[in-house]
Amino acid sequence: MKVIVIGCTHAGTFATQQILTEHPDWQVTVYERNDNLSFLSCGIALWVGGHVSDPKKMFYSSPEALASLGATMKMEHDVLDVDTVTKTIRVKDLKTGEESTDTYDKLVVTTGSAPVIPPIEGIDDPKVQLCKNWTHATQIKEESKKINSAIVIGAGYIGAELAEQLSLLGKKVTLIDALPRVLAKNFDETITARVEQDYRDHGVHLALGEKVVKFSGTDEITVTTDHSSYTADIAIMAAGFRPNTGLMKGKVEMIGNGAIITNEYMQSSDPDIYAAGDSSVVHYNPTGKDDYIPLATNAVRQGILVGKNIAGPTEKYLGTQASSAVELYGKTVASSGLTVEGAKARGVVVDHVVLEQNYRPEFMLTTTPILMELTWDPETRVVKGGAFFSSYDCAQSANVISLAIQTEMTIDTLSMVDMFFQPNFDQPINYVNALAGAAVAKAAETVGAK
Repeated sequence: MKVIVIGCTHAGTFATQQILTEHPDWQVTVYERNDNLSFLSCGIALWVGGHVSDPKKMFYSSPEALASLGATMKMEHDVLDVDTVTKTIRVKDLKTGEESTDTYDKLVVTTGSAPVIPPIEGIDDPKVQLCKNWTHATQIKEESKKINSAIVIGAGYIGAELAEQLSLLGKKVTLIDALPRVLAKNFDETITARVEQDYRDHGVHLALGEKVVKFSGTDEITVTTDHSSYTADIAIMAAGFRPNTGLMKGKVEMIGNGAIITNEYMQSSDPDIYAAGDSSVVHYNPTGKDDYIPLATNAVRQGILVGKNIAGPTEKYLGTQASSAVELYGKTVASSGLTVEGAKARGVVVDHVVLEQNYRPEFMLTTTPILMELTWDPETRVVKGGAFFSSYDCAQSANVISLAIQTEMTIDTLSMVDMFFQPNFDQPINYVNALAGAAVAKAAETVGAK
C-alpha cells in the first residue's frame, strides 16, 4: 500500500507514526513545505516570556525520527495539485525549484491551518508579525529582546498569552480585538471580567470592540482601528486561524470555511482520502454537530485514528469537548464545552449557574476561591460545559467536565459522583460536586416556578 501524507505538524506526525506502527511494510511518503515538523506553537508565548528550558524541546518529533520508522521524508516540498481521479500529486522542491509527480493509494491531508490575514492596508509591513510556526516564533523571540512596546491583535488564547508575557517583560502592550471581551469565544463575561482586570492591573491597554482598518508608519508601526489609533515598535497578528485546504477545494466536501468534512473514521467524501487536525472538522459533542475547533489535542487524536482506520474502519472518533486552559498573571483559566454565549451562537438552549467558593476548608492556614460556571441542557439536564478561574491550579477540573460531557452525565449525577475529601485539596463536598449541586438547586427552582 502506498500512502502520501501532505503536511506534518501534529496530525500528520501522529498519522505517520500510527500508520507505520500498524503497517510497517507500507510505503509512506511525507511531503512537508517547512524544514521542521511537530512544533508546539502553543508554547510560543512561554518561550518569549523565558519559561522554556530549551526551544529545541518544543519539537516532539523530527524528520529523522519518522524516517527511522520507515517513512520517506520530503521536507521543504510543496504539493501544488492533487488529481483525485488518477491519484496523482504534483510537487515542487522548494530548494531546487524542480517539479515532480507522485502517486498514492491512500492520501492523508493534514495541511493544518494558516493565520487569518485580513486584507487590511499596510498589513504587509515588516513590523507586522505573525504567530504560528517556528519561523514566526523565532522572530517574535528576537524582537522581544529589542522592543519597548507591542500591539497584539486578537484576544483569543494566543494573543492573550502573548500580551501577558510581553507585559511581564516590562513592555508597553496594547491588546486589540473586534469582540467586546478578552477570550470572548472561550469564556462568559463572569470570568472574562476578572481576566480583563488583571490585564489593566499590569498596565495593558485593552482596545476591545475595535476593528483594525490600517497599518502605517516607518520607524514604528501605527495600528488604526475604527475607534482610535495606537503606535508601538511592533504589531503581532493573532486573529485566529483558517483551514489551509485550498489544495483540496472542489475535490472533497467541506464546510463553509474550508474545513474538510470527515466521517467517524476520518475519511473524507472520497473514501481514499483522509483528513485530520486543523484542516478538518471535529465532531463537537456538546452540540452533536460538526464544528471547526483547531486545537493540538484534536489533531493528535484524529491523526492517530487515521493510522488505525486507513486499512479499513476500525476505531470510531469519540469527538471533542474542546477542553482548554491557560495561565494568565498567575491565574488558571480553564474550560470545556459550551459557554452561555457559545451556546447562543450555535442555536443551543442551555441553562447555567455561577458559583464562587474556597477550594479547601477555611481552617487551613491558606485557601483561595474558585469562580466557576456550569451549563446544561434544561430538558435533559445533561452537562454541556464548565469553566473555572482561580489563583489555585484548578485546570484539571476542565477535564472532569470534559468527561461528564463525553459520557452525557447529568447535573444530578455530577453533583453526587464520588470525589475524595482531604483538607489539603478540597472541601467535604468537592467544588465540582458543589457546582453541579448549585445547578441541581437552580433547576429545581426553575421547575417550581413553572
